[in-house]
Amino acid sequence: MHPYDMKQVISGIVDDESFFEIHESYAENIVVGFARLAGRSIGIVANQPYTLAGVLDVDSSKKGARFVRFCDCFNIPLLVLVDVPGFLPGTDQEWNGIITNGAKLLYAFSDATVARITVITRKAYGGAYDVMNSKHIGADMNYAWPTAEIAVMGAKGASEIIFKSEISRAADPVEKLKEKEAEFQEKFANPMRAAARGFIDEVIDPRETRRKLIKSFAMLENKKVSLPNRKHGNMPL
Repeated sequence: MHPYDMKQVISGIVDDESFFEIHESYAENIVVGFARLAGRSIGIVANQPYTLAGVLDVDSSKKGARFVRFCDCFNIPLLVLVDVPGFLPGTDQEWNGIITNGAKLLYAFSDATVARITVITRKAYGGAYDVMNSKHIGADMNYAWPTAEIAVMGAKGASEIIFKSEISRAADPVEKLKEKEAEFQEKFANPMRAAARGFIDEVIDPRETRRKLIKSFAMLENKKVSLPNRKHGNMPL
């Protein structure tokens, strides 16, 4: 898979020259900023495959969570563009509290009452898929491009685990791994399976993205959410 600049995708969706990025030089593996879509103000949260393959780490989780809270505070609808292979592994991330900080982004999205729309452009793996405004945490509309891969993990890693014994017994383990990887890719790592289960509202042609988003945000313009009668939630600080 080749990296690409998610900012080019954003530019192709929003009104011309309307995207205003926030905290551009901090946690560059996630992009946040404001834009206009058919004249309406929106906030954008997007993974950046160009940096660290778009993984979520401690800093990007905090950056994303803070921006989502800001948009929700001022009633700015949110567009989330997803291309995330997972959370960044490593002891450094563990020692700095990746679970706690990742939960901040999860909480921010779950707690937000503004219109929330997600478009999955490519990878959407594991817990990071859930955190990035999935249907499971209350997103209003979830779209996917035909290139989307929605799964627990990548086809190669999953095949190495699931078919380990079968691959080790094969006359040519390398070729067998490739075969099982292609099989997993076709069967699971595609948006149609997620759409059939209701996790995706529609698989769309990338050229239709702007039109779909304009219609969806217009539909959600007067969104109202009835919250439980409580003082506040218990944010993972």
